[in-house]
Amino acid sequence: EEEEQLEARCREVEEHLEEQQQIQSDLRWELSQKSVLVGALRASLKEKERRFLEELKHRSHRTTVLNTELQKQTEAAAYLSFQLHSAKQKLQQQKQQQRRRPAQPGAEKPPVHPSPQASASSPTTIKPKRRSASRPSSHLRTERARECVPRERVTGPEEPMAMPDPALFLYPYRHRSRLRPPHRHALPEAEGEESEELDQGASVSRLATTVAKATATTASTTENNAE
Repeated sequence: EEEEQLEARCREVEEHLEEQQQIQSDLRWELSQKSVLVGALRASLKEKERRFLEELKHRSHRTTVLNTELQKQTEAAAYLSFQLHSAKQKLQQQKQQQRRRPAQPGAEKPPVHPSPQASASSPTTIKPKRRSASRPSSHLRTERARECVPRERVTGPEEPMAMPDPALFLYPYRHRSRLRPPHRHALPEAEGEESEELDQGASVSRLATTVAKATATTASTTENNAE
């Protein structure tokens, strides 16, 4: 009986031992599987870390480039703002100078030079000036013209121009036909004055004759129409 009991206990212990061994083998298998999983996780973590470091380096490099470009653009903006400020100051100075210039009309207007065409056509209108008898009258005319002209125009370098002779516009063809050569302008002033007076008298007489003829022609035409 005792041997049977011992054999039964031994069988129980062996069964329990086999169960424990089975459990241990199962645990070892699970441990091996978990170790494989841990290795895969470590590899994935290393790969993610490597990618993160590369991305960090790339972003740091890009940040450096952007900072450099931003610094350049800031310098360019500062330079442009300085140029704009200086241009505004120059423009304000020019405006101030332009506002101050009207107070000096004599320095504003440059002297007017006659053109070659005007100088070529001027001998037809130029007449010898009367120096002896016309000085007081021309002086009075100048004074009267200065009284009519504004003060700032009179004080300027340009003198008021005299009115042209209206006879040149009344009888342009006669004066063109009577153009004199340049050597005749060197004649004495007295002869020039006498010839001018004779020309003016002849022009007045011709004007009166023309008016009388025109009146007579008009009257005869009216009578014929009435008949």
